[in-house]
Amino acid sequence: MAVYPVVLSDISLSWPDGTPLFDSLDVTFGAGRTGIVGLNGSGKSSLLRIVAGAVRPSLPGALRPDRGSVTAAGSVAYLPQDITLDASVAVERILGIADARAALQRIESGAGSEEDFDRMAGAWDIEERAISLLHRLGLHTIVPDPAALERTVGSLSGGETVLLGLTAQLLAEPDILLLDEPTNNLDEASRAHLHAALQQFSGTVLVVGHDRELLDRMDSIAEVRDGAVRTFGGNYTHYREVIDAEQEAARAAVRDARGDMQKQKRELVEARTKIDRRARYGQKMFENKREPKIVMGARKRAAQVSAGKLRNSHIAKLEDAESTLTRAREAVRDDREIRVDLPDTRVPAGRVVVELAETTLATGQDVALTIVGPERIALTGKNGVGKSTLLDRLVAAGPRVPYRVLPQRLDVFDEEATVAENVAVAAPTATAEHVRSRLARFLFRGADADVPVRVLSGGERLRAALATVLLADPAPQLLVLDEPTNNLDLASLANLTEALADYEGALVVVSHDRRFVDDLGVTRRLELTPDALEDHT
Repeated sequence: MAVYPVVLSDISLSWPDGTPLFDSLDVTFGAGRTGIVGLNGSGKSSLLRIVAGAVRPSLPGALRPDRGSVTAAGSVAYLPQDITLDASVAVERILGIADARAALQRIESGAGSEEDFDRMAGAWDIEERAISLLHRLGLHTIVPDPAALERTVGSLSGGETVLLGLTAQLLAEPDILLLDEPTNNLDEASRAHLHAALQQFSGTVLVVGHDRELLDRMDSIAEVRDGAVRTFGGNYTHYREVIDAEQEAARAAVRDARGDMQKQKRELVEARTKIDRRARYGQKMFENKREPKIVMGARKRAAQVSAGKLRNSHIAKLEDAESTLTRAREAVRDDREIRVDLPDTRVPAGRVVVELAETTLATGQDVALTIVGPERIALTGKNGVGKSTLLDRLVAAGPRVPYRVLPQRLDVFDEEATVAENVAVAAPTATAEHVRSRLARFLFRGADADVPVRVLSGGERLRAALATVLLADPAPQLLVLDEPTNNLDLASLANLTEALADYEGALVVVSHDRRFVDDLGVTRRLELTPDALEDHT
């Protein structure tokens, strides 16, 4: 009998408004690495939070289901989607080794107590292990030596913070590792370090993500859809091949079922025509009294029975055909995707969009940048090198066209206001009806547009931020996007890529998603290094 490291039984969970997310869900996760995929809002992150909450209820973000049980074979570590760390907290405290280091220092100075020796049991090398793990994850420049463990989190970039959080989880040596969008904000080198760390991890890994490169390194894929979880052996590419083949077969079944239904409708019309013709002939014979009355009566009754059987037979066939078509249509996925149109965004080829005179970034580089016409610029560089700072300086230089910025932290709206209210502020001349019709393209339809931003999931927050930025009035002729694909589901990512590919204004994007950048058709590739801004076009 197979033994599964994670087992969820009879799990039921509803949103605060009473809408069910899971109802009597049963799912098992095997050993190895499992990637969890699904549309935004399908419950991927909630699934991880349920597992985390069942084992460690005190964990920030842990979730308790309305009903059901979770069994985990061993200790569990959980890295949430949005790591919010106090900027004043030291790295050693995030790693959970501050007390052990203090105890070790007291012991080495001769002032150690019995409690200090008890604390160090099995942890005498904790400092060395922490440094080694930080270096393995590419944080050697952040914490080059033990003394650097006392630096504060506020000095780290977003990507470095994610890697620090992952280090803390791995340092605990868990049996089961839960990761929610772990590659957000990570540069290419950091992603490679994360991939290697997960490859070396011997326990069970559950990863919620949209990073196709990471998902292709998984042993299996679990899809969360319509309150159920379906597991596929193999990586993301294999999963897509299976789904695409199933959908092609489903669409073919719809075509066949639709053809059969049309055929049954025609045959029913033909049968009714035949029955009506017989009825008219019988009536004519009755009126002309060409046969004895008793014989004509018997013929009429027989004809009525025969007509009823014929009609009922064709009606039954038509109903069967309609049922088959309904089932076939249900098998075809109607994944909702954002649809973006960006009118009035064209910039003339020779127009200077923004000009940043030479300036020195906090990280020491002297940089200057001029954007002319509808240039499409991809800005790359390692975490912490100053990419977001450069974007801030570019905006501060004063763009000469209408512009909008989508920052990495998505702080572009009033958290307490609804999605519709936030977009209305960004587009003050638009009518409420126009705002709602445009929001529907971002999947905020009806009551969904009246939800306060603070309760949205990570992917929903990004869609709300995109809507606020892209639906602004006047239409932006310069878009500055800092990691726009974080938390976006793969269907919406493909649609966003297509929309931005058709955008006619100037575009500056910071993204570590190599495929996304390649698909945008960028015209300039700039890399920010510790020394300068290099053009690799």
